[in-house]
Amino acid sequence: MELIRIKNVTKQYKNGVTAVYDLDLKIKKGDFVFIIGGTGSGKSTLIKMLYREEKPTKGEIIIGGLNVARLKNSKVYKLRRKLGIVFQDYRLLPKATVYENVAFALEVIGAKKEEINKKVLKALEVVGLKGKVRNYPNELSGGEQQRVAIARAIVNNPKLLLCDEPTGNLDPEMSMEIMKVLEEINNTTDTTIVMVTHDKAIVDKMKKRVVTLKDGRLVSDVEKGKYNNEAI
Repeated sequence: MELIRIKNVTKQYKNGVTAVYDLDLKIKKGDFVFIIGGTGSGKSTLIKMLYREEKPTKGEIIIGGLNVARLKNSKVYKLRRKLGIVFQDYRLLPKATVYENVAFALEVIGAKKEEINKKVLKALEVVGLKGKVRNYPNELSGGEQQRVAIARAIVNNPKLLLCDEPTGNLDPEMSMEIMKVLEEINNTTDTTIVMVTHDKAIVDKMKKRVVTLKDGRLVSDVEKGKYNNEAI
């Protein structure tokens, strides 16, 4: 079953730079997809269009039946509730505990206290941090902080998890730990994962679908692919 359909999408910025050209892509429910490419390839623009930080200049982006490209600003929350986002910089609230950081994602949508408690503890269990609920971000390692960010992103059981260079600030060992967490989420919850990365070691080891962009164009799309330096 198709979750994401990108049809003839072009993104041109006001300064005249075209970041994405006539992109066509289908992503099925439950897929795990790496988006790779060099600087200026359009990968960050693509992920921003998926969570509606940017709008395509032309074309359609349909996620779970919702036409993201035509979504009014006042309705963007409808999309954001369907997905979770993990960034390179963890974006945690420094004065809030691990529990409070994850709970915040549910509080903003008005969830009840009992539901928040149940879902937060479950999400923290998934990422292996149930014993750190009362800790603050500055008491955690970089890998642990990123796991809190992942717990926050998955706490509302999203259909889609978007990851923008989630291992960019981590050493290789921590990076692989994060990838194991993401793979477990993908395998056990059927959450679709789309991840932008430039980490060759991770892509080669994980053997997932690899979509390669170059100068804003799709140059390859390989099931169980590797990091193709030649294409980039």
